[in-house]
Amino acid sequence: MRERILGRIQRALEHRPKTALPEPLAAPGLSTEALALFTERLSENGGEVVRLTGLEATRAWLEPFAQTFAGVAVGQNVPPALHPQRPPMPPEEAPLGISWAIGAVAETGTVILTSQEGRRVQLLPPVHLVFVPEDQVYPTLFEALEALKPHLPSAIGLHSGPSKSADIGQIMVKGVHGPGRLVVAVISK
Repeated sequence: MRERILGRIQRALEHRPKTALPEPLAAPGLSTEALALFTERLSENGGEVVRLTGLEATRAWLEPFAQTFAGVAVGQNVPPALHPQRPPMPPEEAPLGISWAIGAVAETGTVILTSQEGRRVQLLPPVHLVFVPEDQVYPTLFEALEALKPHLPSAIGLHSGPSKSADIGQIMVKGVHGPGRLVVAVISK
Protein backbone atom coordinates (compact mmCIF):
# COMPACT_ATOMS: atom_id res chain seq x y z
CA MET A 1 0.00 0.00 0.00
CA ARG A 2 2.75 2.42 1.02
CA GLU A 3 4.77 1.68 -2.14
CA ARG A 4 1.71 2.19 -4.31
CA ILE A 5 0.99 5.61 -2.80
CA LEU A 6 4.62 6.73 -3.06
CA GLY A 7 4.77 5.48 -6.64
CA ARG A 8 1.71 7.53 -7.58
CA ILE A 9 3.24 10.63 -6.00
CA GLN A 10 6.51 10.06 -7.82
CA ARG A 11 4.78 9.61 -11.19
CA ALA A 12 2.69 12.72 -10.63
CA LEU A 13 5.77 14.82 -9.86
CA GLU A 14 8.18 13.47 -12.50
CA HIS A 15 7.04 15.95 -15.20
CA ARG A 16 7.34 19.00 -12.97
CA PRO A 17 10.42 21.18 -13.46
CA LYS A 18 12.97 20.98 -10.68
CA THR A 19 13.03 24.02 -8.46
CA ALA A 20 16.45 25.61 -8.26
CA LEU A 21 17.47 26.35 -4.70
CA PRO A 22 19.40 29.55 -4.00
CA GLU A 23 23.11 29.30 -3.33
CA PRO A 24 24.13 29.53 0.34
CA LEU A 25 24.87 33.03 1.49
CA ALA A 26 28.53 33.92 1.33
CA ALA A 27 29.43 35.43 4.65
CA PRO A 28 32.61 37.35 5.31
CA GLY A 29 34.97 36.15 8.02
CA LEU A 30 34.91 37.54 11.53
CA SER A 31 36.18 41.07 11.62
CA THR A 32 36.15 44.07 13.88
CA GLU A 33 33.16 45.22 11.81
CA ALA A 34 31.24 42.08 12.82
CA LEU A 35 31.96 42.72 16.50
CA ALA A 36 30.94 46.34 16.13
CA LEU A 37 27.73 45.28 14.36
CA PHE A 38 26.98 42.71 17.10
CA THR A 39 27.42 45.43 19.75
CA GLU A 40 25.27 47.89 17.80
CA ARG A 41 22.42 45.44 17.15
CA LEU A 42 22.30 44.06 20.69
CA SER A 43 22.36 47.60 22.10
CA GLU A 44 19.50 48.59 19.75
CA ASN A 45 17.52 45.68 21.22
CA GLY A 46 18.12 46.91 24.79
CA GLY A 47 21.03 44.61 25.65
CA GLU A 48 24.45 45.56 26.96
CA VAL A 49 27.86 44.44 25.66
CA VAL A 50 31.12 44.33 27.59
CA ARG A 51 34.38 43.54 25.76
CA LEU A 52 36.98 41.72 27.88
CA THR A 53 40.45 40.39 27.12
CA GLY A 54 41.44 37.09 28.70
CA LEU A 55 40.30 35.12 31.71
CA GLU A 56 41.99 37.34 34.32
CA ALA A 57 40.37 40.52 32.98
CA THR A 58 37.03 38.72 32.82
CA ARG A 59 37.29 37.63 36.46
CA ALA A 60 38.39 41.14 37.48
CA TRP A 61 35.27 42.57 35.82
CA LEU A 62 32.93 39.81 37.02
CA GLU A 63 33.55 40.02 40.76
CA PRO A 64 32.51 43.68 41.26
CA PHE A 65 29.61 43.23 38.83
CA ALA A 66 28.31 40.16 40.72
CA GLN A 67 28.75 41.82 44.14
CA THR A 68 25.68 43.93 43.45
CA PHE A 69 23.52 40.77 43.52
CA ALA A 70 22.49 38.76 46.60
CA GLY A 71 23.09 35.44 44.85
CA VAL A 72 23.56 33.78 41.50
CA ALA A 73 22.38 30.83 39.41
CA VAL A 74 25.14 29.54 37.13
CA GLY A 75 24.58 27.45 33.99
CA GLN A 76 26.20 24.05 33.58
CA ASN A 77 28.58 25.12 30.79
CA VAL A 78 30.08 28.12 32.57
CA PRO A 79 33.72 27.36 33.39
CA PRO A 80 34.40 27.13 37.16
CA ALA A 81 36.85 30.05 36.88
CA LEU A 82 33.86 32.26 35.97
CA HIS A 83 31.68 31.34 38.94
CA PRO A 84 31.51 34.52 41.04
CA GLN A 85 32.00 34.47 44.81
CA ARG A 86 28.30 34.86 45.51
CA PRO A 87 25.88 32.49 47.23
CA PRO A 88 24.42 29.97 44.77
CA MET A 89 20.65 30.17 44.44
CA PRO A 90 18.02 28.30 42.45
CA PRO A 91 17.17 30.17 39.21
CA GLU A 92 13.67 31.04 40.38
CA GLU A 93 15.14 32.93 43.37
CA ALA A 94 18.44 34.24 41.96
CA PRO A 95 18.63 37.89 40.92
CA LEU A 96 21.45 37.01 38.47
CA GLY A 97 21.73 34.12 36.02
CA ILE A 98 25.01 33.37 34.25
CA SER A 99 25.28 31.36 31.02
CA TRP A 100 27.89 30.38 28.43
CA ALA A 101 26.86 30.95 24.79
CA ILE A 102 27.88 28.53 22.06
CA GLY A 103 27.89 31.41 19.58
CA ALA A 104 26.61 34.86 18.67
CA VAL A 105 25.27 36.48 15.49
CA ALA A 106 26.45 39.96 14.49
CA GLU A 107 23.67 40.76 11.98
CA THR A 108 20.96 40.46 14.65
CA GLY A 109 22.83 40.98 17.94
CA THR A 110 21.83 37.49 19.06
CA VAL A 111 23.49 35.06 21.46
CA ILE A 112 22.98 31.35 20.84
CA LEU A 113 22.36 29.36 24.00
CA THR A 114 22.03 25.62 24.32
CA SER A 115 19.22 23.93 26.20
CA GLN A 116 21.91 21.80 27.85
CA GLU A 117 23.01 24.98 29.63
CA GLY A 118 19.79 25.03 31.63
CA ARG A 119 16.86 27.09 30.33
CA ARG A 120 15.77 28.10 33.84
CA VAL A 121 19.07 29.96 34.38
CA GLN A 122 18.50 31.77 31.08
CA LEU A 123 14.89 32.77 31.67
CA LEU A 124 14.04 33.10 35.37
CA PRO A 125 16.53 35.55 36.97
CA PRO A 126 15.75 39.23 36.27
CA VAL A 127 19.33 39.82 35.06
CA HIS A 128 21.07 37.45 32.64
CA LEU A 129 24.83 37.59 32.05
CA VAL A 130 26.06 35.64 29.02
CA PHE A 131 29.70 34.94 28.25
CA VAL A 132 30.64 34.35 24.61
CA PRO A 133 34.13 33.84 23.19
CA GLU A 134 35.02 36.44 20.56
CA ASP A 135 35.91 33.74 18.02
CA GLN A 136 32.34 32.39 18.31
CA VAL A 137 30.78 35.64 17.02
CA TYR A 138 29.61 34.96 13.45
CA PRO A 139 28.52 37.56 10.87
CA THR A 140 25.23 35.79 10.00
CA LEU A 141 22.90 33.22 11.53
CA PHE A 142 23.50 30.96 8.53
CA GLU A 143 27.26 30.98 9.13
CA ALA A 144 26.79 30.39 12.86
CA LEU A 145 24.52 27.40 12.34
CA GLU A 146 26.84 25.96 9.67
CA ALA A 147 29.87 26.27 11.96
CA LEU A 148 28.02 24.89 14.98
CA LYS A 149 26.20 22.11 13.08
CA PRO A 150 28.40 19.24 14.37
CA HIS A 151 27.79 20.33 17.97
CA LEU A 152 24.22 21.63 17.92
CA PRO A 153 21.98 20.19 20.64
CA SER A 154 18.36 19.27 20.04
CA ALA A 155 17.23 22.74 21.13
CA ILE A 156 18.83 26.19 21.20
CA GLY A 157 17.71 29.57 22.45
CA LEU A 158 18.28 32.73 20.44
CA HIS A 159 18.39 35.76 22.74
CA SER A 160 18.57 39.20 21.14
CA GLY A 161 17.99 41.43 24.14
CA PRO A 162 15.95 41.60 27.31
CA SER A 163 12.50 40.06 27.31
CA LYS A 164 9.85 42.54 26.28
CA SER A 165 6.24 42.50 25.27
CA ALA A 166 3.56 44.99 24.26
CA ASP A 167 0.71 42.47 24.34
CA ILE A 168 -1.39 44.38 26.85
CA GLY A 169 -2.55 47.82 25.80
CA GLN A 170 0.34 48.18 23.31
CA ILE A 171 2.57 49.36 26.17
CA MET A 172 6.13 48.00 26.07
CA VAL A 173 7.06 46.16 29.27
CA LYS A 174 10.48 44.58 29.87
CA GLY A 175 11.08 41.36 31.76
CA VAL A 176 7.64 39.83 31.20
CA HIS A 177 8.70 36.47 29.75
CA GLY A 178 12.32 36.42 30.87
CA PRO A 179 15.12 38.68 32.11
CA GLY A 180 14.56 42.42 31.96
CA ARG A 181 18.31 42.98 31.55
CA LEU A 182 20.71 41.10 29.25
CA VAL A 183 24.47 41.66 29.55
CA VAL A 184 26.78 39.92 27.07
CA ALA A 185 30.48 39.69 27.91
CA VAL A 186 32.53 39.04 24.76
CA ILE A 187 35.83 37.45 25.76
CA SER A 188 38.85 37.72 23.49
CA LYS A 189 42.05 35.72 23.99
